Amino acid sequence: MRVPAILDIEASGFGKGSYPIEVGVALPDGSVSSFLIKPHPDWTHWSQDAEALHGISQEYLHAHGATPREVAERLNILLEGQTVYSDGWGVDSSWLSLLFYYAGWRQAFQLDTITRILSEEQLVLWDSTRDTLFKGHDGRRHRAGHDAKMLQETYIQTHEMARRQQLQGR
Repeated sequence: MRVPAILDIEASGFGKGSYPIEVGVALPDGSVSSFLIKPHPDWTHWSQDAEALHGISQEYLHAHGATPREVAERLNILLEGQTVYSDGWGVDSSWLSLLFYYAGWRQAFQLDTITRILSEEQLVLWDSTRDTLFKGHDGRRHRAGHDAKMLQETYIQTHEMARRQQLQGR
């Protein structure tokens, strides 16, 4: 089984005007990288509800985040030429595009939806497996690196369960 690279993004909010504040990537070798993003001066939207979910304050981002340019460069170095998968492709692709636009960099990797590489059996097992994995980690969610790793583990476990089902059905 080829383990996919998984990307997850936390954002300043849920709708129009929101922007990425943290990007996490779980690589095929199991390693995880996560980058906090210092908001660009043009990025002003902030949701207290989103902050309550991810627990990252604007002050913390300004003190500990890297610029969009620095994060985009690190992501390109880490992921160049790869296809990376997301379970929230619709919003993650928009936030990633915004990051690279403000960074002034061309994205050197592809982002695709995780559903493209899931079998029908995996799709059926996905939500319950993901929820069980997160519950096993005290329900912690909404930090990009951790969530990317849990989604990668969900892929691995659903792949193995689907394979066992296929073997039993033969």
